[in-house]
Amino acid sequence: MFRPQYNNLSDPELLSKFRQDGDVEVIGILYQRYGHLVFGLCLKYLKNKVESQDAVINIFDKLITDLQKHHVEHFKSWLYVFSKNHCLMELRKRQTTLKREIELHDNSGFFMESDDPSHLNSKEDQLGLLEKAMMLLKTEQQTCVDYFYLQKLSYQEVAVKTGYSVGEVKSHIQNGKRNLKIHMQNLMNEQEKK
Repeated sequence: MFRPQYNNLSDPELLSKFRQDGDVEVIGILYQRYGHLVFGLCLKYLKNKVESQDAVINIFDKLITDLQKHHVEHFKSWLYVFSKNHCLMELRKRQTTLKREIELHDNSGFFMESDDPSHLNSKEDQLGLLEKAMMLLKTEQQTCVDYFYLQKLSYQEVAVKTGYSVGEVKSHIQNGKRNLKIHMQNLMNEQEKK
């Protein structure tokens, strides 16, 4: 698959070759050597097989540009730190996203186009509408949204509790959020007509 002469080169020799002529085949050889280790590291941090596989691909894609910028002497240890930092950044992104999305019961703006819930009289009204809207969701969406946002379980934990795959859990949550927003808007419109 790869040029046989590349397989016999050490990591420093491969990196030197890559810096000289930018041959991405070098990255492929490094992937063959270390891809399984990077995957294990990603799985340890991200706790999700599919996300870890995506992370490995992203990490090795980034190597193409980053190895041109940095002079790396000990590739294996550098790759470990590079991969760990990538995973930590992914976790930070995930946390930031969750912080924006969590707290369904306190933030009706989460479901509405406008963050201004001035048309609702009180938190009790908001919570009442939210409860009604939740009851209008399909059972699987209702269950996943409840576990994920209200009980603050991870995708994996929701999958274990429900028996759905992680992909199905994500889909139910995404569809549940969208439908919840629609139901909230419809309930508010009905309330305004009264």
